[in-house]
Amino acid sequence: MMVNEDHIKALDNHSTCLQEYVNSPEKQKALYKRTLFVVSVSQIFGGAGLAAGVTVGALIAQQMLGTDAYAGVPTALFTLGSAGAAWLVGKLSQKKGRRAGLTTGFILGGVGAIGVIFSAILNSIFLLFLSLLVYGSGTATNLQARYAGTDLAKAKQRGTAVSTAMVFTTFGAVAGPNLVDVMGDFALSIGAPALAGPFILAAVAYIVAGLVFYIMLRPDPLLIARAIEANKQERDTQKNLTNTEQSTNKKGVAVGATVMVLTQIVMVAIMTMTPVHMRHHGHGLTEVGVVIGFHIGSMYFPSLFTGVLIDKIGRTAMTIASGIILLLAGLVAAMAPSDSMVLLLVALSLLGLGWNLGLISGTAQIVDATEPLTRAKTQGTIDVLIALAGASGGALSGMVVAQSSYAVLSLSGGILSLILIPVIIWAYRSTGENKVKVGQGL
Repeated sequence: MMVNEDHIKALDNHSTCLQEYVNSPEKQKALYKRTLFVVSVSQIFGGAGLAAGVTVGALIAQQMLGTDAYAGVPTALFTLGSAGAAWLVGKLSQKKGRRAGLTTGFILGGVGAIGVIFSAILNSIFLLFLSLLVYGSGTATNLQARYAGTDLAKAKQRGTAVSTAMVFTTFGAVAGPNLVDVMGDFALSIGAPALAGPFILAAVAYIVAGLVFYIMLRPDPLLIARAIEANKQERDTQKNLTNTEQSTNKKGVAVGATVMVLTQIVMVAIMTMTPVHMRHHGHGLTEVGVVIGFHIGSMYFPSLFTGVLIDKIGRTAMTIASGIILLLAGLVAAMAPSDSMVLLLVALSLLGLGWNLGLISGTAQIVDATEPLTRAKTQGTIDVLIALAGASGGALSGMVVAQSSYAVLSLSGGILSLILIPVIIWAYRSTGENKVKVGQGL
């Protein structure tokens, strides 16, 4: 009886808390800022976990298998794992809120990183592949965390909200690759292979990121957003509500998803094989770490400006810019002399910037086109597609290079990115730039 009374009391307190936020724009604004802070802190650690694995994943497989043909498999596996995790995190978030979904995803990512460490020690390719699948949970969660910052954002704040969270990923993302040698030495000191070192960092970083969400993300922004939306619907007539929901939802989701899927394929394919390409032409782990560090920094740090530009100039213009920049990245990477670290830095930095523009503009379109009551489920589904696209790009990249060259891979990726332009022009003609600029679906 006491348990039931305590449970009822907890439900009443929860309901009272929700209602306080529904009735107070000031509290909503304060929670929006607090949520951005929590997401930003977690992204520092999440970025470190992501970058560490990306830097040496392909090298571990190359070392164990003794061939380049399957060097893209690690990226494909943890990206494939991130697809399943995106679905899981989306479902948990839809049912229990962002806190439950994001905490679970990051902890699983940390467990996967621990598995990779043991696979390197045991030289077990089976354990490596299995662990990389689980490690992908961290990648998916790191991406889905960006949505938490948009739950309470106004339409003209959504690009900025996404970019604010992503800026802080830069700190961990740049530090991770540049700690490759340090973590390698640490791994050797405890009897583990040097390439396992970055995954030690990844394990700690992902688990800490999960704990940040578990401890600090209270009250849950998605649950508050739902309560606000439910209250709004009570005041709207059924006719107006129906028109609002059906106006641009399907097209906005389709276009946003297409933008993010294409940019993910191009980015993952070229990024995956760059460390292998560099190692084949005499570059050391430190140089590889610097190039990947610049690349990942360019994926996130420009968010200081790109989110604001997407909100001010519009989703259409910035998506077109993404396609053009990705094309330039492919061209520079394809034409760069194999011993030119400077041109590889330029190419991978452009690759990161193009991905940044595509991801933020696509994310903003998805948020514009969904309602809080179903948003997390839709976002999880879209991120599954993004992860599968990345898995395909990672798996095929090694085969393309083995059968042709890194230059062919880079050029093909650049050309593929041009598909973004007709897609977004079609959306522009269908809805008009005015809607795009104010964030009404496209």
